[in-house]
Amino acid sequence: MAFGTFDFFHAGHEFYLKKAKELGEYLVVIVSRDKTIKQIKGSPAVHNERQRLANLKKTGLADKVMLGNHGDKHKVILKYRPSVIALGYDQFVFTQKLKKTFIDQKMDTVIKRLDAYYPQVYKSSLIRTHVAEQNTFDTSDIPTQ
Repeated sequence: MAFGTFDFFHAGHEFYLKKAKELGEYLVVIVSRDKTIKQIKGSPAVHNERQRLANLKKTGLADKVMLGNHGDKHKVILKYRPSVIALGYDQFVFTQKLKKTFIDQKMDTVIKRLDAYYPQVYKSSLIRTHVAEQNTFDTSDIPTQ
């Protein structure tokens, strides 16, 4: 299982999801809700949750893609009971209580923190700033996988 906002889907997201997929046989990806993003980041995503969900589904990188829960952020974990949760290098919100949830629910879930892929370039907040400044997103000079 993997989580994310996936506002501007980029090579860093692709890398993260491919690495997450390598950790198991079936990858469920949870896309952050608009309300959650506004609460956490203080500003809304550029693309709404339905657009981000559709864009992620189009990549074919996950077996199942769905929106997160408005209330209990761990509800989807309890529903699917994943053997592995893949977290990005910068994902810390809602993760502090995961181990307690695993213990309370008698789950053998393992947390794997994945490495970043060129975070100085492929970070949604940087891309968002660049797009706002340039009104474009050109990656022709950026290395790919």
